[in-house]
Amino acid sequence: MATYKEKVGTAVQNIAGDTGTVAGQLWYDSSDSEFKYKYQAYGNAWSTANSLNTAREQLGGAGTQTAALGFGGNGPPALGNTESYNGTSWTEVADLNTARRALGGCGATNTAALAFGGADVPNAGVGNTESWNGSSWTELNDLNTVRSDMGSAGTLPSALAIGGLINTAPFPSVANNESWNGTSWTEVGDLNTARRQLAGAGADNTSALAFGGQNPPSFPTMANTESWNGTSWTDVADLNTARNALAGCGATNTAVLAIGGFISPATYLSNTESWNGSIWTETSDLNAARRGLAGIGNQSAALATGGNNGVTLTGATEEWNAGINLGAWYTGGNFNTGRGDGAGFGTQTASLFVGGINPGGFKGLTESYNGTAWAEINDLNTARQALAGAGTTDAGVVFGGQSTPPAATNVTELWNGYTWTEVNDMNTARQSLASVGHTSTAALAVAGGTPPVTNNLNANNESWNGTNWTEVGDVNTARRSLAGIGTSTAGIVVGGVAAPPEATGGRTELWNGTNWTEVNDLNVPSMGNGPGESGQGTSTAALVFGGSGPTRKETESWNGTNWTNENQLITGRIGTSGSGTQTLALNFGGEPFSTATDEWDGTGFITKTITTTTD
Repeated sequence: MATYKEKVGTAVQNIAGDTGTVAGQLWYDSSDSEFKYKYQAYGNAWSTANSLNTAREQLGGAGTQTAALGFGGNGPPALGNTESYNGTSWTEVADLNTARRALGGCGATNTAALAFGGADVPNAGVGNTESWNGSSWTELNDLNTVRSDMGSAGTLPSALAIGGLINTAPFPSVANNESWNGTSWTEVGDLNTARRQLAGAGADNTSALAFGGQNPPSFPTMANTESWNGTSWTDVADLNTARNALAGCGATNTAVLAIGGFISPATYLSNTESWNGSIWTETSDLNAARRGLAGIGNQSAALATGGNNGVTLTGATEEWNAGINLGAWYTGGNFNTGRGDGAGFGTQTASLFVGGINPGGFKGLTESYNGTAWAEINDLNTARQALAGAGTTDAGVVFGGQSTPPAATNVTELWNGYTWTEVNDMNTARQSLASVGHTSTAALAVAGGTPPVTNNLNANNESWNGTNWTEVGDVNTARRSLAGIGTSTAGIVVGGVAAPPEATGGRTELWNGTNWTEVNDLNVPSMGNGPGESGQGTSTAALVFGGSGPTRKETESWNGTNWTNENQLITGRIGTSGSGTQTLALNFGGEPFSTATDEWDGTGFITKTITTTTD
């Protein structure tokens, strides 16, 4: 048998820790007496993008992730609006000749698309077919069977119109399948199962996939999937989640996405499933559950746009990227006293964890992390929880919080590397506030609340110069339990608990040293609903994690414009603290009262310990 050296070209090295190791390397960690292997983490993610100009559902779509077209839909009324996407924003272009909703659409780019079928108001079926040349729509030959709510597949010269709904009483679902040859539609082999509000995907009129839908009253919602070979449909493996009013996209019938949709009664879905030609696999969900959306692009790079989220029509657009490098969390050293709602600041290898709360009450504890282990050092003068802080292990500042008796405080303390000293107070006492700043002489104290915090939310923003606090521009949305990131002249705040109807908002605001500006929201709006999430980095390269999202594990990265979902925390918990940067961060503490530390590697390199046994 060949040795490792003969196969790889190098021997297994003896290394203390992992300094200098690279992805794909096997080594012996002499510090832990274990063999280890490092590999790159990959994943799939939806991220927020700029919205359509006109919110709507039941629209058609065509093109790619960076050159897309959205057209028609239900406003109400039925719309003819057409918008073109350039990878960054949507622009209004020429309208359809016939306004309609629940239409079919396909096309390889935003300069060559086909729109067909649908319904106008009140519910009259439309058989019209229109061709888009990049600047205007042209009427072509109609469908043979007038209908709406069909699936579609293919491109401008070679397309399919699959199934749908006849828009006259008794409004039956149909199995009809028509093939487009660039000039006219021809009836070809019907679906095995008649249905409406299904999705379709595929390269052309000879290879396609049809999935989901409904056929009232006997089958309200369907998971059925059928594959088309140019002649007939074959039943294949069902979706994992039956649904209708979903979106589909894919460049072939062996690589498809099924996105969002609806289950009666009134269950809106964010589920995303990936088809490999044989089975559907659950993958990363949409950030916003909805029905009646359009899916555009392919299995590797796609858009989901428009729809109905159960409350209102939306123009929300999300970008899908598959197989991208994602960061990864791994376990670091435990600290000494379990607690949550403390302040954290510093770097991944030199951090402080200050204050907090556990069943024993408010804490003044200070612990220092050296990249491996935590050590208890001198306590705060005022024990408290839900405080904020900034700086380094040698020079830090903490401010605000809740202290005894249970009340918000404005106390500020400076750390010189050894002890804490009380200095000038904030102007406004508050707890669950955010800190923006990296030093002990330049920080912002942003928003927060005073008991009862649900009724007394704060938008105040104060600037610290190392000696005094000064009131500066308030945030646009008053809130508590938010995260702050960046410097005192270029920062962001994100998430938090705001007043209804934004009780679990994901709002992001950008600070330029003078004013706050609303920018794109978090993908998971509920992240800040609770004792708050942690954020690290700069105003153009940030990381947010934890909080009270659906799993309490949510991690998102910010590129200065959009938030992108990353690999989740190891253990979900609320009220954690954090430190570091977008690529090298720490998450520690939280409730239930934990001593756990998670370390983040934004490069996505994961180290796996290889267990060895002897006979």
